[in-house]
Amino acid sequence: MTMVQKARDMLTGNILPFWMSLRDNEFGGYYGWMDFDLKLDKKAVKGCILNSRILWFFSNAAMVLDRKDLLDEADHAYKFLRDYCYDRKNGGVFWSLNYDGTVFDSTKHTYNQAFAIYALSSYYQATGCEEALTMAKELYHIIEERCTDSRGFLEAFDETFHPVSNEKLSENGVMAEKTMNTLLHVFEGYSGLYQVTHDPEVGESLRRILKSYEVDIYNPEKHRQEVFFDKDFNSLLDMHSYGHDIESSWLVDWGCSLLGDEELNRKIFAINSDLANEIYHTAYHKHSLWNECVNGVDDKNRVWWVQAETVLGFLNAWQKEPERTEYKQAAEDVLDYIREKVVDPRPGSEWFWLLDDNGEPVKEKPIVEPWKCPYHNGRMCFEIIRRNAE
Repeated sequence: MTMVQKARDMLTGNILPFWMSLRDNEFGGYYGWMDFDLKLDKKAVKGCILNSRILWFFSNAAMVLDRKDLLDEADHAYKFLRDYCYDRKNGGVFWSLNYDGTVFDSTKHTYNQAFAIYALSSYYQATGCEEALTMAKELYHIIEERCTDSRGFLEAFDETFHPVSNEKLSENGVMAEKTMNTLLHVFEGYSGLYQVTHDPEVGESLRRILKSYEVDIYNPEKHRQEVFFDKDFNSLLDMHSYGHDIESSWLVDWGCSLLGDEELNRKIFAINSDLANEIYHTAYHKHSLWNECVNGVDDKNRVWWVQAETVLGFLNAWQKEPERTEYKQAAEDVLDYIREKVVDPRPGSEWFWLLDDNGEPVKEKPIVEPWKCPYHNGRMCFEIIRRNAE
C-alpha cells in the first residue's frame, strides 16, 4: 500500500468520522473534551484554537477529497468562530469559551489570532466566502498594529489588547516574552492569507518573519531553533524542541516558496535542510521521534502531533534531496508507527495523545482537549495526498 493510500484510509476511516461525531448541534462548534476512557464532556470549555483548527481541517478536507458534504462541517465551525470566538467590540479572537458560547477566557493571544487567519483563509479558499476573508484581513492588521514591536511579535494581551504575562505559551520554568512557536504559527497564518490574496503587504510581513527566523530563531552552531526568548530575542532555556524543528523544516519551506524568490528560497531551504538532518540523526529512534531535549536531558515520549509532523518533515527533506533515500524510508517508517501504535483501535476514538518510549499509551492524557485536534494529523494526510507520495 502506498503512502497516499495509507493517508487516505486514515483520513476517511479514522480522523474525519471521529471529528464529525463531535459536532455540537445545540450550542455550536465542536465538543472540547474527551478523556482517555472515551467519556465525552459536552459541557467542557471549547478552545478557540481548537475550533479554528477544526475549521481549517474541514475546509481542507473538502478541497483535498473533493467532498462537498464536508463543507457543511466547515460552515458549522465557521459560524461558531464568527458568532462566538470573534470579539466584535474590541477585535480579535478570545482564548476559550464555555460550552454554550459565552466567554470563558477573554485573553487575546497572538498565536490564537494567527490560527484564526489560517482557518479563515482556508475556508475562503474552499467556499469563496468574502466575509471570512474580510475577518482574516482584520486579524492580520490587528497583529501588525497591536501585537508587534520593532523586533517581532508580542504575545499575550487582555481583552482590550493591553499586555499581560505569557503563561499560555511559556513552560519549563521560564516566562517568555517571545517564543519560536508563536512566530512559526504567525508565519503559517500569514502564508495561508498570502496564498489566497497575494497581497504585497502580507508578502512583506512574511519576508520580515523569515529574516527573524534566520537571525533570531535559528541557531546554526547547534543546528536547531531556539525556543523561548526575552523581548530582545535572548534565549532563556537550553531546549531542543524536536517536534517544532521537524515541523518548521517543511512548513517554513512551504510559506517561503509562495513568495517566488529563488534567492530567498535557497537561503531558507538550506536552514530547513539543516534542521531536518539534525533531527534525523538526533531524535529519530525506534521508528518514531522523541519529543524534546531540555538542559541535555531527552524526553523520549512520543507525542501524537510530533509523529505527524515527522512524516511530513522527512518526506519534504527527501523531495528536496531525492538521493537521501533514508528520509523517504524514515517517513514511511513513522507513518507505519502511527498506524500501528498512535491510532487508537477502540471504536469511537481517534489518536492517542502520548505514548511512552516503549510505545504504550499514557492513560493520563485525554483523546480531545483544547490542543488535541485534527490539525496536525489531518494535515499530514492532506500533504501526503497533495504531494502524491508513492
